Amino acid sequence: MSETTTRPLTGDEYLESIRDGREIWAYGERVDDVTKHPAFRNTARMTARLYDALHDPEKRDVLTTPTDTGSGGFTHKFFRAPKSTTDLLGDRDAIAEWARMSYGWLGRSPDYKASFLTTLGVDPGYYGEFEGNARRWYAEAQEKVLFWNHAIINPPVDRHKAADDVGDVFVHVEEERDDGLVVSGAKVVATGSALTHGNFIAHYGLPVKKREFALVATLPMDSPGLKLICRPSYALQADTMGSPFDYPLSSRLDENDTIFVLDKVKIPWENVFVYGDQAKAATFLSASGFLNRSTFHGVTRLAVKLDFLAGLLLKGVDVTGTRDFRGIQTRIGEVLAWRNMFWGLSDAMALNPDPWKGGALLPKLDYGMAYRWFMTIGYPRVREIIHQDLGSALIYLNSHASDFQNPELRPYLDKYVRGSSGYDAVERVKLMKLIWDSVGTEFAGRNELYERNFSGNHENVRIEMLTAQQASGQVDGYKGFAEQCLAEYDLDGWTAPDLINPDRL
Repeated sequence: MSETTTRPLTGDEYLESIRDGREIWAYGERVDDVTKHPAFRNTARMTARLYDALHDPEKRDVLTTPTDTGSGGFTHKFFRAPKSTTDLLGDRDAIAEWARMSYGWLGRSPDYKASFLTTLGVDPGYYGEFEGNARRWYAEAQEKVLFWNHAIINPPVDRHKAADDVGDVFVHVEEERDDGLVVSGAKVVATGSALTHGNFIAHYGLPVKKREFALVATLPMDSPGLKLICRPSYALQADTMGSPFDYPLSSRLDENDTIFVLDKVKIPWENVFVYGDQAKAATFLSASGFLNRSTFHGVTRLAVKLDFLAGLLLKGVDVTGTRDFRGIQTRIGEVLAWRNMFWGLSDAMALNPDPWKGGALLPKLDYGMAYRWFMTIGYPRVREIIHQDLGSALIYLNSHASDFQNPELRPYLDKYVRGSSGYDAVERVKLMKLIWDSVGTEFAGRNELYERNFSGNHENVRIEMLTAQQASGQVDGYKGFAEQCLAEYDLDGWTAPDLINPDRL
């Protein structure tokens, strides 16, 4: 590789890149180093695995493609603009490959924000006077595979007031300067942002009426005045109360959610995409192409997660000895049907794309919007089935891995906690603790809430399915189809010339 050829970060380079003095708060203390703090360290290392995979010869074909920036380097496929259905299928497979490395539990992996970053290069003109910023960030993000996340929801504060009247809380511009904008306010919930290179701020769900609120921009995580106040850490709880054997997911896949606070943060003009244009700031999520791509990433990652949960359920009914019960088999079939539907939507989004700018293609929005709705009932239903059909087996467990190391306890555990189908006690407990961490712990509960609200609140995902098809003209088409049938008859009988009216009685 020549010195001018770009390449993505390695895992070690990623870890080093987030040791930058960012201001993260947890349990009343400022975190010195997110790569060492027990609330973040293992999730950071799971993310580093993703970066290392980009350099793995065995994974490179499915994960990477040459950049289209002229750098001569390579990138994760989802960071490059797709020009064919083959490209879109390749994007999907690259998303899935990374998702498998976290068993589907890292919803905000670095490729998630490629949903937005790629739009910058395909339609930079959308950003008007900030077109140059769009082009530059598209190239840099693609070449380095930068890890961005976003904070786009207003906090649930003062909802009896109009959004523009909550200026002491909602993100807004306080001052315009020659070298940038001074911005203050808070956003919800900035999932995973403590481990990212930068954050993207925008608006979702409420109209923007005043210029100072009409902002779409990015900022590095070490920006002075940017503060992340973290929720309780499931990873820290797992380390304190258990072991990897006891909490194999929450101990390493906790994407900590945060209160995202800007306290007079300066955002340079070169990091701004929209400012002062109220209509564009309010509608850019759908108009930019981000919604097509974020739902494409989401449905693929969820399909991988359901592969994992289906495997756990199948093993779970083996160990409990219920795999041949008819009722159990019907509900396993239901889980597999949900799994198949989401994979099918992923296929359909890639194979029936919407046209985009400059010959690029967008994953089909109709199917992405369907995923947004079905996930709100599908994921809770799968979790319910696992609760229902494994039942008390999920809590008929000893407290800690160290119990098996106690020679006084071990004979009792071996005898009374073994499973069916030849599972010994250690195998059974190991499996059931993994399943419990998937569906029963606080980590599991947070993940159901995440899946329900991944693409917006439960009402918006339904309303926006209607408004999107109203805007595309499809709603008028459906009505026209019905009107075509209505036009073929009236009070006097058939109006269609090829049909025969009945004789009068």
